Amino acid sequence: MANPYPPLSDTPALTPLLLRGALLSPFKRPRPDAAFPRTRLVLPGVRVDLAKLAAYERVCGFATGDDALPITYPHVLGFPLAMRLMSCRAFPLPLLGLVHTSVEITRHAAVPATGDHELTVYVEELAPHRRGTEATVTTEMRVGGAGDGAGKVVWESRSTYLARHHRADTPAPEVPHAQPPLPTLAEWRLAEDVGRRYGAASGDRNPIHLSPLTARLFGFPRAIAHGMWTAARCLAAHGTPESAYVRAEFRAPVLLPGVVEYAAEGGRFQLRSGKRTHVDGLVRPLPL
Repeated sequence: MANPYPPLSDTPALTPLLLRGALLSPFKRPRPDAAFPRTRLVLPGVRVDLAKLAAYERVCGFATGDDALPITYPHVLGFPLAMRLMSCRAFPLPLLGLVHTSVEITRHAAVPATGDHELTVYVEELAPHRRGTEATVTTEMRVGGAGDGAGKVVWESRSTYLARHHRADTPAPEVPHAQPPLPTLAEWRLAEDVGRRYGAASGDRNPIHLSPLTARLFGFPRAIAHGMWTAARCLAAHGTPESAYVRAEFRAPVLLPGVVEYAAEGGRFQLRSGKRTHVDGLVRPLPL
């Protein structure tokens, strides 16, 4: 089915979107049954800035100079479109305080770092969460399209974002299924500037990641690492097949500076500090 919305002509600038979302946040009244924008934003002719890609690879620990994009990099390309949707007046969840709780990525084939790509981003659903309301935002990357969403999907993701608020019908918390701890493979000492370096490479300059002063304004004692940086850093260490499914759940923030443990076995991985799990993830190859 053809997309009824005209394609975008350029990548939206993130800073004005962050400001707009912050200004509108106090007027939002989140609830699971709220209306949300059904717009599908399509951006054709996307070309990767190779200098920014190299900076991203360095800060996340991926090898530089590969012909294919790291499995998490299309999220960076699609994030400005997601922010355009989540910062608009029609999106019912406040951008301030919105927590990225999970990401699922399906890479059907290696995505070349050069050439033209087409991105499609839309809000898939709102759903009740025991702590409030969760939005699912879907991003698709295609090749061979013409701004109409008809190209071949080579990469897609589903990210969930939580707006915390009181719910009268809050269900009892789920008891997680106990699994044996994964063996620790490495200890990583994270510098205080990781958030600023990742922000410069990705464009995501949310103030909670940049400095202790701005992080304290949102209730954090120090700056925290981007969730997508923690996932990317783990996947760079773990490795992924060319065609793969990845899921990462962001369970607790990583304070900067800090020391964390990377643990992995088989297709599972974790980022931990002591008994606290920050990221819990898995990687599995797609059937041929």
